Amino acid sequence: MSATSPAEESEQPGRIMAGEMAEQPAMLRRILDEGAPRIRETAAGIAARKPRFVLLTARGTSDNAALYAKYLLEIRLGLPCGLASMSTTTAYGARPDLRNVLVITVSQSGGSPDLVASTRAAREAGAITLAVTNNRDSPLAAVSEHHIDILAGPEKALPATKTYTASLLSLYLFVEGLAGGDGAAAEVLPQRAGEILARRAEVKALASRYRFAERMVITSRGYGYPTAKEAALKLMETSYIPALSYSGADLLHGPLAMVDNISPVIAVVTDGRGGEALQPVLDRLRGRGADLFVVGPKAQVEAASAGFVLPTAGVAEEVQPVLEILPLQMLAYEVTIARGQDPDAPRALAKVTETR
Repeated sequence: MSATSPAEESEQPGRIMAGEMAEQPAMLRRILDEGAPRIRETAAGIAARKPRFVLLTARGTSDNAALYAKYLLEIRLGLPCGLASMSTTTAYGARPDLRNVLVITVSQSGGSPDLVASTRAAREAGAITLAVTNNRDSPLAAVSEHHIDILAGPEKALPATKTYTASLLSLYLFVEGLAGGDGAAAEVLPQRAGEILARRAEVKALASRYRFAERMVITSRGYGYPTAKEAALKLMETSYIPALSYSGADLLHGPLAMVDNISPVIAVVTDGRGGEALQPVLDRLRGRGADLFVVGPKAQVEAASAGFVLPTAGVAEEVQPVLEILPLQMLAYEVTIARGQDPDAPRALAKVTETR
């Protein structure tokens, strides 16, 4: 078989997404070295104003990053948090009293009109506004009082990969800054991320199990729940497999009835309290004979049908989501390639989605 020429390689499906996934260890290091001081400064300024609660505003992948921030803020700081419904402002014209409320808007591009409009309205209503974007010159950054640049660099593939993990790490460092912490738990992430991404061949072999899947169910609890939602989104937008994400608790409240031994179930098992809370769900899934794929600690993977052992030794539970999503990004990529599709260019999608 002849060698692949540079021109042929440049046209290979998924080339851009694969390259951007591979950038993540270096990107995480850059955020820790270059972004962390500015994030701490922003956090200190906001902490001094003592916000009474937090509203998080986002769409798509950024919405899953915002959900992660919700867990951090409620667990680490005890601050009540809500996920904003933008249509109450943009479609219905509601103007809630947001004095001393921290409104965090997460957006890779910072260009969606509804995000910009709702953030502007929040600021006019007295909120402390913070934009978390990959574009410091974006309209969203311009209308916000504060801004955090996630330093992911240009992302050209339509499926967001590195901007998601960059958002997670930036939000973690911000919440640590609000709490007066040093964010030291994140120092291990670049090395561990590199170790995970080096196991691409392992994920490729696992992906062959799901080439012909007609649907998937993805579940987790606690800090792992945003990972389950993001993994489902990646699978749907790249491979077009309907992927349903549930909190483990919600899965038991009805949707468990659709689980059988045909449709795969992916469980994200965080090493910590979230994984402990998910254990009864795993027991029920095994009892139903589910085709169970686990991303998590070795013991949990060995008790499942298949899985990916996550290197969690010495990794705090609250930062594990930065690592958990990596094998699932690779899984979405490999399943898509196996199905003869191009993960760089999912049908009907655009890089900047302009909702109103």
